[in-house]
Amino acid sequence: MARLRLSFACGDYDRTRALEEGTIRPDGIDLTYLRLPVEETFFRMMRHREFEVAEMSLSSYVMSLHSEERPFIALPVFTSRSFRHGGIYCYTGADIEGPEDLPGKLVGTPEFQLSAGVWIRGILADEHGVPVDSVRYVTGGQESASRIEKLPLRLSAEIDIARIRPDQTLSAMLATGEIDALYSPRIPTTFAARDPRVRRVFSDVVAAEKNYFARTSIFPIMHVVVVRRDVYERHRWVAQSLYKAALLAKQEAMASLYDSSALRFMLPWLNQDLETAREILGDDYWSYGLHSNRDTLSTFLRYHHEQGLSPRMLTPEDLFAPESTESAVI
Repeated sequence: MARLRLSFACGDYDRTRALEEGTIRPDGIDLTYLRLPVEETFFRMMRHREFEVAEMSLSSYVMSLHSEERPFIALPVFTSRSFRHGGIYCYTGADIEGPEDLPGKLVGTPEFQLSAGVWIRGILADEHGVPVDSVRYVTGGQESASRIEKLPLRLSAEIDIARIRPDQTLSAMLATGEIDALYSPRIPTTFAARDPRVRRVFSDVVAAEKNYFARTSIFPIMHVVVVRRDVYERHRWVAQSLYKAALLAKQEAMASLYDSSALRFMLPWLNQDLETAREILGDDYWSYGLHSNRDTLSTFLRYHHEQGLSPRMLTPEDLFAPESTESAVI
């Protein structure tokens, strides 16, 4: 029997490297791995359905479930997880000492529906007294002009949101004070260049994120892996096959990361940082699967609904192919 050939668009990650190199092969499947920037993958998949399998923004995927077409079905494979306190930046002249000073400010975000933005707004509302509708928003390209939302938005009238001009970028506007703050998954170039006019809102990001985890046990999920629904409907077995392979690839990457003979990445205290992460977050801190991530997913779905991105509240069970949420036991 011939193996099924599927394209898989995904980022450059240690946890998917074995799938890209073919050292781990999903049962019955030959993958053509396209290593692409996440923004390109998301845009091409959401707009044109170009790939059979792809990494996908959790927020964009949840929005797609409310469409009539429902073009994708997800696997509980979380290619990206990240605390997002470090993704909140401000103009130093905006009179913002901490997150409690954000209400009333003008805030830029590349797209309102970005998963990072959903987490940032939700955390600020839950933890720091910054309701979602207490700031004004502008959207557009962070580093390049004319970025658009991948999906149409139907937000409530309480959300004050507008587009920046086609010749503007959020990174430059932050440095000049045209916006007071920026919520973004990417580090703005003005901050990376150490422009003194731009800083993070949380002065000690690591301490804030550790404190957040200690109180909530949440390590935010950003991306899932989706299968085009037409492929899934023809070959229901691919969900379990892909999930098993992705889980093995992640486990292999984690095992090889903890090696002091020669550091795999240019981080002097890589092993010590890994030990700290395990001590604080637990041994399987980058877990896949539905059950161990139920609370994190439920929180995200609540934020998504409260922010007007989901017309109805979904449950974690609504997100994933059922074949990928359970497995045989011997």
